[in-house]
Order: sequence, then structure tokens, then C-alpha cells
Amino acid sequence: MAWRFKASKYKNAAPIVPKAEACVREICVGSYQTYGNNIAASGAFMAFNWEHTGSSVAVLPLDDCGRKSKTMPLLHGHTDTVTDLKFSPFHDGLLATASQDCLVKIWHIPEKGLEQSLSDPEAIFSHKQRRVETVGFHPTADGLMYSTAAGCVALFDLSTQKEIFSNNEHPEVIQSASWREDGSVLATSCKDKNVRIFDPRAAGSPIQLTAESHQSIKDSRVVWLGNQHRILTTGFDAARLRQVIIRDVRNFNTPEKTLELDCSTGILMPLFDPDTNMLFLAGKGDTTINYLEITDKDPYLIEGLRHTGEQTKGACLVPKRALKVMEAEVNRVLQLTSNMVIPIMYQVPRKTYRDFHADLYPETTGYKTELVAGEWLNGSNQAVPKMSLDPAKREHGDEPIIPRLGPKPFSSTTGDVSFDKVFAVPLAPGSHENISNVGQDSGVEMTPAQGAKPDLIVEIEIKKKHEREPAVSGNGVQKSLTTSERRKSSADDDESSDKIFEQNSESSENSTEGEDRTDADLRRNCTSRSSFAERRRIYENRSKSQVDEKPQSPVPLRREHSKVEPLKPNQQQQQQGNVIDTKRISVPEGKLMEEHRRGNGAGLKKSATEAAFSAASTKRTSTVFGKVSKFRHLKGTPGHKSTHIENLRNLSRQIPGECNGFHANQERVAVPLSGPGGKIAIFELSRPGRLPDGVIPSLVNGSNIMDFQWDPFDAQRLAVACDDGIVKIWHIEAGGLSEPTNTPAGELTAHLDKIYFIRFHPLAADVLLTASYDMTIKLWDLRTMTEKCSLSGHTDQIFDFAWSPCGRLGATVCKDGKIRVYNPRKSETPIREGNGPVGTRGARITWALEGHYIVCTGFDKVSERQISVYNAQKLSAPLNTASLDVSPSILIPFYDEDSSTLFVTGKGDSTIYCYEITDEEPYICPLSHHRCTSLHQGLSFLTKNHCDVASVEFSKAYRLTNTTIEPLSFTVPRIKSELFQDDLFPPTRITWSATLSSEDWFASNDKAAPKVSLKPEGMETLSSIQQVPAQPVKKPDHPQFGGQKSEYEVNKQQEIQKSVSARMEFTTKLEQDDMEGVDENEWQE
Repeated sequence: MAWRFKASKYKNAAPIVPKAEACVREICVGSYQTYGNNIAASGAFMAFNWEHTGSSVAVLPLDDCGRKSKTMPLLHGHTDTVTDLKFSPFHDGLLATASQDCLVKIWHIPEKGLEQSLSDPEAIFSHKQRRVETVGFHPTADGLMYSTAAGCVALFDLSTQKEIFSNNEHPEVIQSASWREDGSVLATSCKDKNVRIFDPRAAGSPIQLTAESHQSIKDSRVVWLGNQHRILTTGFDAARLRQVIIRDVRNFNTPEKTLELDCSTGILMPLFDPDTNMLFLAGKGDTTINYLEITDKDPYLIEGLRHTGEQTKGACLVPKRALKVMEAEVNRVLQLTSNMVIPIMYQVPRKTYRDFHADLYPETTGYKTELVAGEWLNGSNQAVPKMSLDPAKREHGDEPIIPRLGPKPFSSTTGDVSFDKVFAVPLAPGSHENISNVGQDSGVEMTPAQGAKPDLIVEIEIKKKHEREPAVSGNGVQKSLTTSERRKSSADDDESSDKIFEQNSESSENSTEGEDRTDADLRRNCTSRSSFAERRRIYENRSKSQVDEKPQSPVPLRREHSKVEPLKPNQQQQQQGNVIDTKRISVPEGKLMEEHRRGNGAGLKKSATEAAFSAASTKRTSTVFGKVSKFRHLKGTPGHKSTHIENLRNLSRQIPGECNGFHANQERVAVPLSGPGGKIAIFELSRPGRLPDGVIPSLVNGSNIMDFQWDPFDAQRLAVACDDGIVKIWHIEAGGLSEPTNTPAGELTAHLDKIYFIRFHPLAADVLLTASYDMTIKLWDLRTMTEKCSLSGHTDQIFDFAWSPCGRLGATVCKDGKIRVYNPRKSETPIREGNGPVGTRGARITWALEGHYIVCTGFDKVSERQISVYNAQKLSAPLNTASLDVSPSILIPFYDEDSSTLFVTGKGDSTIYCYEITDEEPYICPLSHHRCTSLHQGLSFLTKNHCDVASVEFSKAYRLTNTTIEPLSFTVPRIKSELFQDDLFPPTRITWSATLSSEDWFASNDKAAPKVSLKPEGMETLSSIQQVPAQPVKKPDHPQFGGQKSEYEVNKQQEIQKSVSARMEFTTKLEQDDMEGVDENEWQE
């Protein structure tokens, strides 16, 4: 029978997608302009880019699944986007990463995976100011790595950590490289539209063959087809159609097969399995993954079953030794999406999966080799021994074959140094392992490493008095004290009768880990932690974020005597007599100076454990108890249909991006209409329902509308800015508009050019701000219609302006990428300036946390929407940045200062993203987002006095869709909703009436806005159900669990706890009390 009629064993290999529970979910992946696949896999781990910048890498076990926290450990090693990453074929824990910061870094992943974030690689290689595009390992020589940067191909020997080969003969950027399976030659694809065969060991020029490839300078990829004489490339032709070309190196200039696919912008990532000749084509941005089988005769490419699912950000193949061979899994593709890693199993259908199907699994390349980099470079060729996938012939049966993770393939120039000592990742300051090991090696002095920053870390020598000998385990290693033991040691002698739980050898070994130690303490039945709320408070204060924290150098520097209080002579003598050992620990300089100022140096006399814990426990993140925020599970509820305004039509789509496009107050809403004349429709909220057909009564401005806003203190006054530089002031009668009108109450000729936006002052009446195309900002007194102030300093388009809550300062975000803070009454130039969003599409800005922080929304360099939080006093860099998605719509922020909740959404979105802004890391805490049933064109929030607090409504808004205006209520679920939730509704500032006049404000007669309680009359508060006198609060003996709360907060928390406990049934009776016992003689028998 002819070969072409012979059916392939893998023809019917079907993709099987697991359920969402079996995938890695809720991860953060951006869109990266790189030549890499953005994900890699070994027999034990998977690694992929993390967050919108991609400068960090997440490493997870290969079989991991479930939701992932944004605070999980990462590799923080690069300052720019990671362009490519690969695992070693001989060491599953050896990872190479290449980045746009011109560096290649080698990482060693521990056997159990990442338990804490790593920032110190095992080795670093530089490409001398050239962006690194690709990186990988040699297929047969252990410890041999290659990388490409621009037109340079470089080889590195990891055992000596030196570059052993470099060639710059490629005229353009190398886009892809692939070794032949025997490791003899390398194939490269270049931006000059050529593909080359490259032999680094050849005499003379290493470029052996060159041929024209895809006729487009866009991305192209190359992969060697196993040990054959053929290569496969993917790219684009001159008409930008995606192509697949197969070439035989023996006839290199003539393609053996050219396959044209579709017209799409995403490059096809080729994933080839040489054992089965299965080829997978995953296009970046595509929702399909094509499966083809490669043959050595016509038609060369045979199409198999196609998988359709999520949009692809990256893809890779899992090594054959990690497959489930007893389930006939012949390949597994890891698909990276924007928020998931999906393992797609390709299974060959068989009648039974009881036996091993040897016909599906030929012997595959093993993971052990005797060839090293130096031998290969000298001309030695040695194939990697093959291995069988039959569980009966394997040491561990059908378990995945995972090779050793060490020893690490490096060597040291110093003598008598073990691998573990040379290549162990240094512990970060304040980490639990560092704390538990402090003092164990007191005789060894730490030496500074290269690149340490002397202005960040100060080495402090702490000498501690020991009243008793430290506990020592059986192997002679000093045990770190648990929390209860530390409390025991600090208790008075009168309390020495309290019992401490005994620990066995296993628990003592685990006690060196901070997380295990905390969990053990929380489980102990001690009286000081009998309350669940108390345990939660301690754990929240104890929690620490390791993801958003920027890595600090773990190496202590010279001691600065100017920052340490000198000891008196008698104190020196006393310490010299009592000191047992010297403990050295690195503490951030800022923490040190703060403690020195507050306690006159007393903070330096703490123990090493206390000092490190106090420095590390100020983080705010997720804990085992869930989110700390009371608004974590907020709920958005649209109003009933009877409250909607329906049958809207002719909405304007030409409103500039600086305008929100929709504004509402407690009585009416303003909506721009399409057509000439700059029309704005006014709808009364008191008259919901379907609008009649016909002409909609509107305000006719005569010019195109640039921005409009209601007066916050007058629900009948509307200011409209036009493109002729005129601001028109409209007064709406109490009954609303009955017919179109073109006669405003007043006109203000503000600028000679177009106006970007207008803003009313939040506290002072009749103060209006305008920003224009002439890059100036002016402040006006509407009583006299005169200009009072003018602000300058902008060099490009002004995107947004926001007043501070106190009304004294203002912040702007500009197209030049700068954030500026102004004090308009004192200076016309900015008083502070910093870097803002790099994207030029648009941005928004607002103040948070009583004006101490600034929140800015915008775009990054790859057009991904992001939210950044800045310290209002230090605008040089954001404290944290959260990325959302790629969308052209500008995120418009709405901040509720009482709950510190930030609502962000854009025109054309259907989701309202909710975050809590905090003054501790990570500064941006995601809450439950609200997803609407339809797209909205605008969103406008009302003031706090219009919230229904009886229904636990903490925010109210109106949403504009294509045809309706709908009310939207944001509530917090509470059990005792009949009570006034005074923990959710503190006294709020009055922002719906003017605090001072324009005359007083321009005269700098500032006055703070008064506050008012939102508690309805006759409604009891949650904290006053049972009035309990506040008990004096004893300060904790050990401050390592975080900062102290104020007396008011502690008393309020105790009142709430006791009032809730009073309503709960409580009994001390046990079930066995009613049971009949046995006689004493029965026990003796």
C-alpha cells in the first residue's frame, strides 16, 4: 500500500482542555513586544512573564492549579521587560532569562519552588548596551547557553561564567534561533528577511548558508525539525499573509514547502515535537491553536484537529518525560492567556488506557549528558542518550520523570567552597529565614557584594543580653523561639507558672519558617488569643507582602557611627560582661532614623528578631483571613426599571477625551446630543420613564462642546465650555427645560483658543478653573466674571486637573508625561513635579487619603491601561502600579474619601473596577468589580448625603448607556442591616454646600469643611447596642506584630465585639455532660 494512504497514529490526536479549576487562574499577564514565547516549561516548573511591564517572572510547579495571589513570590531580577526565558534540558531548576535591560540572568529554582521572591541571580551576563532578544541552552552540552542581541550571537560557559564565542555578522536584529537536535549547527532568522545556518565552531565565517525567507520585516520564527536536514520557519509574506516554509539544508535556496494561511497580525509560534513530528502553531493574539503533522514527502504538512479557546499571549511544549503516558497523552501545550495558564492535553483515542501503548511513544531524548561546554567547543560531538517512557522500565513507574535540580553547573575560583555556599540566594533583610539564622553563625562576618547601595542599608551591631541559654536541638543547631516562647521569656516571675506548649523535633524544625510559626501560634489555645478578632488583628499586622516590595541589597555595609547613639562607659562595661554573641542584621536606613528620632536611640537596643519583625510587618496584604477591607465584597445594584430614563437618542460621540461626557447631580442630568449647535439635553431625575418621541429640549450653545459640569453647590447652574474659548453659564428653572433655548445666564470669554476642561472648586463658591490649548490654566471669580490667577509650566496638552480635598492645592497630568502640583494662590508655577504615565492617549488624576496621595490613571508604553498611586510629597516614581487591560478608552476615576474606594471605568466599558487605596503596601487593593449588563457611555456619582445609609448604601451613581440613564447603588452586605453601621459611615465632609465664598478663598482665608454624621434619626448604631465602658488596653510586650492603634480605634473595636457577642447565644454545657458514665471498678477491669 502506498505510503500516502497509510494512516498516522497521531492523526486523531484530540485537544482536551481541563476545567477552570485545573488551570492556573487570576494571574496578571500583559502584552509584550518581544521575540520570545513569554512562557517556558521544564519537567518540574513553568515560568512566565508577570504584570504589564513583564520585568518580573512567575515560577510555579508544573502541575499547579487554582487561583494565584498578586502577592505570590516572583523573580525580581530585571529592570525592563523580560524578552525570552528558557529552562535547561538537563536541570529542571535552571532558568535563563533575557531582558531589554541588556542582561541575561541565570536562576536556580529550589526543589519545592519559590517560597519567597528572589532578586539575586546565580550569574549575570551583559550584552553591552544591546537589548537581548532570545536566550536558550545547547541541546547536548551541559552548561552551554546562547543568547542573541541585535545582530550578535554569543555563547556562554556557565561553569566558568565567561563568554566563549561572539559573532556580529548578522546585519539586522536576530528574531529567532534554533539548534539542531545533535547540537552541531544553529539556524537563525533575521530582520533582513534572510534565514541562515550558523556553525560557531567553523573555521572562518560561522555563517555557512544563507537564503531569502519571508518577505516582511515583521517577526519571524525558525525551528529545526529534530535531527533531520530540514528547518521550518513562520513569518509574513509581502502581502502580510502568514506563511509556513519548510527548507532542506541540502537545497537551501529553494523552499520544500510553502503554506500560506490567513491575514493576521500575530506571529505564529511553532512548537515541534521531533518524536511524533507533531507541529503546533499558536499565534499571538489568536484564539485558535493549529495542529499539523509533518511528513518527509508531499504534502509535507497534514492538518489535524484545531483547538479554539482563549486569546493566546504565549505558548510552549511540556517535556515528554512529564507527560501522562498511561492516559495516551502524546503532547501537552501550555497556553498563556491574559489571566490563565491552560494545560491543553493532546490525547490519542484508544479503547483502553490500562496498558502502556508503546507504538505512541518512541524512545525520547534523555536528560543526562556527559558533554560539557569546553569539550563541545573543541569539536567533540556526543548525542544525548535516549530513554524509554514505559513506566515498567522506569525507576518510579508512571510518575513524571524529574531530573535532579542540582548541583548547579557552575564552578568557583576559590578553593574549598561548596556549591550550596557559593550559589545560595542571599536572604533579604527582615525575612523569616534571615531572622531565624541571626546569631547562629556569629563568628562569620558578611562581606559586601558588588553593586550594593551604601545610602540604603546600614549595618547595625546589636548586642543582646541573655538571661537564659538558648534552646538547642539535638543536632546542635539553635532553635528560633516561637511567639509564645518569646512572650514567656518576657513575662514577669509571678507569671512563671503559665504553661508553654512542648514542641517535638518536627515542630522545632519547622519553627524556623515564619509562616509555619505564625500558624502554630494561632492554633494554640492561649488566653491572649482566645478571640478570633484578636487573632485576625495580629495576623493582619503580622502579614507581609513580598511581591510589591522592591528588593533591597541583603549585604550590610559599613556601620555609620553618626546614626547610632554612643554607649556610656558603664553601659559598655555591663554589656561586655553579659554579651554571649554578636548578631549582625541589616535594617533599612529610613526605619533606623525613625526609631532613633522617636525613642532617642532606644529602637536600636531591640533584639534582632524584634527589629526585623517591626521593619517587615508594616505591609498590608491578603491574609489567611481574607481581605482586610470592609468593602471587599461591595455589591453594585442597578435601580428598578421604573427609575430609568429610557428612549434616549442622538447621543453625541464627538465629545473630547478630556470630558467625561456625562454629569449628574441630585436633581437632573446633562447629556450631550449629536448634531450642529453644541446641544446639551437636561433630564429631570424626578420624572423617570420613557421619553416621548420628537424634539428633546436642550441647551443650544452654538459651538462644539468641549466640557460641561454642574455647580456642586447649585443644582440649577451648569457651566459649558466651547471650542471658541467661551464658557457659558446656564440656569435651569425648577421645572426643567420645556423647549430648546440658546440664551445663557452669562458668558465668560476665558481663552482665545479651545478649552480642554473646566473644574469647579470643591469648597469655595463661584470659583471656576479653565484649561486651554494655549497650555495655561486660569481661575475665575464667577461673581465678578474676572480672572484671578493664571498657572503655567505645561509643555504639552493638559489631560486633567484635580483639586485637593482641602481646596488649597491642585494636581495636573500632562501629555508630556509629567504630574505637577500647584498652589494657585501663591505661585503660578508648579511646586512639585514628577513622572506620570508614559502613554499619550490620555490620563486622569485625583487625590486620595485626605490629600496625602495622588491616584493617576493612564496608559503604559504598550497601550495597557494602568492605575498608579503616588505620594503627594514625592512624585518621582509611583508607589505601585496596577494594570488592567488593553483598551483605547481612558479610565475615569471616582474616589469616595469616606471608604477610600476608587471606582474606575471608561466610555464603552461594561465593567466598573473597584479598588481600595491604602497608605500601606500594596497601596492598591482590588475589591469586587461590578459588571454591567450593557456598555455605558458615562458614569457620574452623587454626593454622600444622597446615599441610603439605612440600606448600607455607601455610594450612589447614575450610569448613561446608549438608550437609558440608570441609577446604580453600591452597598456592603451586612447581617445587622437594621442598625447604623458606624464603622462604614464615619462623619463625612459637607461637599454639597459652600464652605467659604470666592472672596474669602482668593484672600487665602481658608476654612476646613465641616463634618456631619449620616446617622438617621431614631436608628441605633452598631457600636451602641450595648454600651460597655472601655477597659484600659494593655500595650503589647512585643511590637513585632505591627504599628499601634489609637485609643479611639481600640475602644471602638472592643465595643463592636462585645455588642455582637451579647446578641449571640453562649453556653458552657458540653454534650458529654448528659451522658451516663461508668463505675470505677469497670475502669480497673
